[in-house]
Amino acid sequence: MTAIKYEKDSNGILTLTIDMPGQSANTMNAEFREALRLTAERVVEDKASLKGIIIASAKKTFFAGGDLNELISVGPEQAEPFLNMVQELKSHMRTIETLGIPVVAAINGAALGGGWEICLACHHRIALNDKSVQLGLPEVTLGLLPGGGGIVRTVRMLGLEKSLPYLAEGKKSTPEAALKAGLIDQVATDIEDMMAKAKQWINENPKYTQPWDIKGYKIPGGTPSSPKVAQMLAIAPAMLRNKTKGCYPAPEAIMSAATEGAQVDFDTAQNIEARYFTQLVIGQVSKNMIGTFWFQLNEIKSGASRPKDIAKSSVSKVGVLGAGMMGAGIAYSAAMSGIEVVLKDISQENADKGKQYSEKLLSKRVSRKRMTEDKKQATLDRILATDNVDDLTGCDLIIEAVFEDSSLKAKVTQETEAKLAEGGTFASNTSTIPITQLAAASSSPENFIGLHFFSPVDKMPLVEIITGKETSDETLAKAFDFVIQINKTPIVVNDSRGFFTSRVFGTFVNEGIAMLGEGYSPASIENAARLAGMPVGPLAIMDEVSLSLSKSVREQSKLDIEAAGGTWKSHPAEAVIDTMIEQHGRKGKAAGAGFYDYPANGKKHLWPELESLFVDSEKSINADLQALMDRFLFIQSIETVRCLEENVLTSVKDANIGSIFGIGFAPWAGGAIQYINQYGVRAFAERAAELTKQCGERFTPPSLLISKAESNELF
Repeated sequence: MTAIKYEKDSNGILTLTIDMPGQSANTMNAEFREALRLTAERVVEDKASLKGIIIASAKKTFFAGGDLNELISVGPEQAEPFLNMVQELKSHMRTIETLGIPVVAAINGAALGGGWEICLACHHRIALNDKSVQLGLPEVTLGLLPGGGGIVRTVRMLGLEKSLPYLAEGKKSTPEAALKAGLIDQVATDIEDMMAKAKQWINENPKYTQPWDIKGYKIPGGTPSSPKVAQMLAIAPAMLRNKTKGCYPAPEAIMSAATEGAQVDFDTAQNIEARYFTQLVIGQVSKNMIGTFWFQLNEIKSGASRPKDIAKSSVSKVGVLGAGMMGAGIAYSAAMSGIEVVLKDISQENADKGKQYSEKLLSKRVSRKRMTEDKKQATLDRILATDNVDDLTGCDLIIEAVFEDSSLKAKVTQETEAKLAEGGTFASNTSTIPITQLAAASSSPENFIGLHFFSPVDKMPLVEIITGKETSDETLAKAFDFVIQINKTPIVVNDSRGFFTSRVFGTFVNEGIAMLGEGYSPASIENAARLAGMPVGPLAIMDEVSLSLSKSVREQSKLDIEAAGGTWKSHPAEAVIDTMIEQHGRKGKAAGAGFYDYPANGKKHLWPELESLFVDSEKSINADLQALMDRFLFIQSIETVRCLEENVLTSVKDANIGSIFGIGFAPWAGGAIQYINQYGVRAFAERAAELTKQCGERFTPPSLLISKAESNELF
């Protein structure tokens, strides 16, 4: 069975239906490429009898794009044959595009990446008018660029400036948005309507040539030599570099391919695009990102960490205890997913404030035309703000999101868990306190679990699910299903103080504060973190969290550990935090002053007094930014290995996804464990040993890392 069905009707209109055998979606693999070659040869032979061509799909989606299994396996030694393959594929698409007869894309579902590039090679594009249909070129999110003509055609269609959001940012469009932007030409109500419109357009346009293939065609907005475009290009690379910090080669390659391609003929532009594409495919960053953001993320979402053989469940009513920012965010996410929410606080006033958080977010969606007023009200109506514990009666799930205090959490657990429906689940949103310790306050510890959300909940995609010693598989499965139900990404970890994300997050922030205590310039510390790929510097993050909260959590953890007969290990960051709070009254952003100043009418800036308090001028002047960057990335990866070694983490995919989505670990590296793999396990262990000598025992390579290094085995 061929991957492209060839069906010509009595009027000479040829329908090419893409239908990859044995696959749920169409992809640009070897089988498709061969089918496209044969199809291109056949249409050339049949050209005289053809009135027009419709390209359609037999799958639910139009075309899924490139074969990532294939792309991730291409190494530098295969660069030349890969480049030749890409150019051959593009030549077959070009053959169909330049026949001189009309070619229509009948887009029945999502057309992303290579799928959208097929559509761009057509003369007319019609899509089903359904919001679930997504159109675009998201390759940049996997460290790649559109290598099937996407850059060349988009630039010629929209112009350089207007094309960059679609190319360098991977912007996707609904059919209505695409129609407005000029990316498609028509929308259809159903398949029958779409095919009828396609045939009508062919009949009305018996001969057709792409605008850019007509002599004298000019790119909208002008070429790079045009004054307006030249002015934009003079600053665009610097703006892009400010975003990527040099960590992501794909956006820079896209800008280069687009700019260079706009100055030459179509075929030369295609070659330029193919060369940049090949360069990215054989590079390590794309392999890191494809491995984590595609393969590992899809494994997680498909339930790889969920207990097997337990029926799937759903939550119809959830209780949220605590209407602060975290509780309010959880309530919003649940209500947006169609779940009835009881948002309880100690006073009606506090509960109402928590509900107002959802009202603000929903109003913003309405103002941006992403939601109707009716849907906004229906979502708000699903949230009951209350101070009455009896309103929790019948909840399938109660999530406690009160202050990080063991005794307070125990109190609210005992007050409310009796209100659960039979077989209901009680969850704590704690970020550090062991679930087994908190479950001691529960009458049903087997139904007790941790659901650690991240702030702001409406934006952060991750939920860390923590199992206590007595948590049952049924409870874990229910928690996992709930996280998927509210459109979040779940990772599953075993119990430990700080679990996984808070432990690793703490190492990053503390390392930055320790650097300040060692005498490094605060600006150098913040810049090194961002250059390493972290979204925000550690001093800025600590201000957001608040120094006083950090100290409070530390004191609570110290008490708990010593009460259990353990020994608290001090960190050099503690002295800096204590100095800031006790000697200077600087407790963080919420208190108006921390490592940064927060002027009422201006941007925040680093507190000038940090220089005289902590900075060693000689050390600051001679700071090695790469060494500081190494410290940030190494300390997090080392702690992640410890979590694997201690069985807090049970899979590498949970480690990578959790580190990126939960704490912002450098996405270019593919996660904290993939960073080690791509660095080289043996080389990483050797560098960790060097850092141990220079900075202290916190960098000591764990036994698991040493054993992997000795056998030179990847995680």
